[in-house]
Amino acid sequence: MNFYFDAAKVLDKLDAKQGSIKGIVSTLPEKDRKRTAALVIETLKYKAVLSDVIRAADLLKHERQKLTSPNLALLLVHDLLLSKGKIQTSDGPIKQAVLRHKIRLQSELTKIQVRRGAKSVTELAQGGDTRADLIPRYVRVNTLIWSTKDAVRHFLSQGYKEEGDPLTSKKAFQRDRHVPDLILFHPSTPFNDSPLLDSGKIILQDKASCFPAVILSPPAHGNAYVIDATAAPGNKTTLLSALMKGRGKLYAFERDKKRFSTLKKMVARAHCGNVEPTNADFLAADPHDARYSRVSHILVDPSCSGSGIVNRLDHLLETGELSLEDENDLDAQEERLQKLAAFQLSMIKHGMKFPAVEKIVYSTCSVHAAENEDVVSQALASDEAKDGNFFLADRGEVLPTWPRRGLPERMRVFNIQAESLIRCIPGDDHTNGFFVSCFIRKKSGTETDHGASEADMGRKTLDEKRDNPSRKRQVDDDEVKNGKQHENTQSVPTPGKSKRKRRKKIAP
Repeated sequence: MNFYFDAAKVLDKLDAKQGSIKGIVSTLPEKDRKRTAALVIETLKYKAVLSDVIRAADLLKHERQKLTSPNLALLLVHDLLLSKGKIQTSDGPIKQAVLRHKIRLQSELTKIQVRRGAKSVTELAQGGDTRADLIPRYVRVNTLIWSTKDAVRHFLSQGYKEEGDPLTSKKAFQRDRHVPDLILFHPSTPFNDSPLLDSGKIILQDKASCFPAVILSPPAHGNAYVIDATAAPGNKTTLLSALMKGRGKLYAFERDKKRFSTLKKMVARAHCGNVEPTNADFLAADPHDARYSRVSHILVDPSCSGSGIVNRLDHLLETGELSLEDENDLDAQEERLQKLAAFQLSMIKHGMKFPAVEKIVYSTCSVHAAENEDVVSQALASDEAKDGNFFLADRGEVLPTWPRRGLPERMRVFNIQAESLIRCIPGDDHTNGFFVSCFIRKKSGTETDHGASEADMGRKTLDEKRDNPSRKRQVDDDEVKNGKQHENTQSVPTPGKSKRKRRKKIAP
């Protein structure tokens, strides 16, 4: 029964909103991880209907002494009804408590199927997030091991063709035009069990997740010193190492022990010889320590709400129903966003204290302005930014060809600063939701393209926002929660006009 107990604990943590499905499952013992994850995911797909079945059969009422955990009952009933009638454990009082009600449970499931007009039980499963269908399978070639040219030659030998649209053809692939060494495949293309993945030759990484490392663009020489402030699981770390061509020193911080273990495994598999995994809190690192005093580039991708991620499995946690409890959760969500924003700001400000740092990239996988533009504005207005002479990098240094930029109304110097920011809308941009900003240290007396009076303009605008809170909240909260943003007011074209057209052709 330990297998079911572990899976029930995962569901309990998900109910308590203690993390994502992937994050919580990753903490399980490795020997049972895949098996437990599969059961959790399949059970969540049918959670709504299984809960109705259990309720109609009064299972928990009749077996209250044996089935004390609703989530344990959910898992056992799933396997009884949807897994060829097999509960994967030896006979015992808990298993027998469910088997005693097998006929009644099956009857209630049949009634629901008939009532909903479902031709098969599989039609009762919860559907996925349709935006995920607009996101290709992104495969990053690990150039520390082989070249993109070799990878392309390999894929061609496997029957893939470098032509056509990867969103519509399962045999088509394209090379991305924004991220070097990134290849696009059909969303359903299986790579999780690929020998290329196991050997570290390829890394599965969303396109937008590659942006921070590409924008940071760390030096590729022996005297380079770089920090990844929150490194696990290691996708961005391994990309930074590849961009550095394995040279110099890359300090990869991760304070959580279990995630640190994952980081070390990924770094080793990707052959990142210049990475020094560090099981420590970046905020506790002394900027003047001899190891870090020469660091010139820092990547800050801290914990965030994860509201931009749509091709994960967390849509299975959404019921689609609004209750009084959910309404109360809106206040809790706002409080959580503010706490996250405070933490994110502290990470940026700490990075600005490193004496040799020239460039800091801050990113999130959130669609909320509270974690994005608002944090950047506060960072620019901080004493650390003023003392260190930090400004936002000009658009020309931050993926200039990417069309979707920041939200002007949430920035201190509206259109100028918004142009320096990167935003990705889930699905619409063929990526997950993402945000990237880049701070650079200007040498004393150097004019910025933002104008010499930017600091004064920023302080004045910030004061106006404090006096007029409604101005700070111009983005419609409901649209933000749905992963949608108002179109930017600058004259930058936004991609696509309809989902149908986007599916026919994407800009790789």
